[in-house]
Amino acid sequence: MRNDYKRREDMTQKQIAQLMGDRGLRPTTQRLAVYDYLYRHRIHPSAEMVYDALISQYPTFSRTTVYNSLHALVQAGLVQELAMDTEERRYDADLALHGHFHCRDCGGIADFPLDASVVQGLIPDGFTVQNQGIYFSGLCPACRSAEPTN
Repeated sequence: MRNDYKRREDMTQKQIAQLMGDRGLRPTTQRLAVYDYLYRHRIHPSAEMVYDALISQYPTFSRTTVYNSLHALVQAGLVQELAMDTEERRYDADLALHGHFHCRDCGGIADFPLDASVVQGLIPDGFTVQNQGIYFSGLCPACRSAEPTN
């Protein structure tokens, strides 16, 4: 998956609105706020985490507003929905090729780089990839070092 736009930190609200418009998505205040949060905070938040982060700045936002905005951003191809072995969906605005590591202890999600040629070599001949998701789960270094040794 490719990201044809510059990193979010360098974009103005007008450029973000253009990005949404290019994908056929109306750039509402809610969608702009949710996308802005996701791109600036690379923590792979859940919808609830996004809501909690934005409610003080946007007191009229409801949980439904956040869920609907996330759904629209995913459908427009601007955000990835991560369905790992957690009970909640998590979201990532980084569309560059990369994988995810989910810590089963603390729940954190970390990005790791993927080599495009290696990934391409995994795809069976004749198949076309429309969505990619490579993830591992286990313990992050902090949780692993906190475990008692036997």
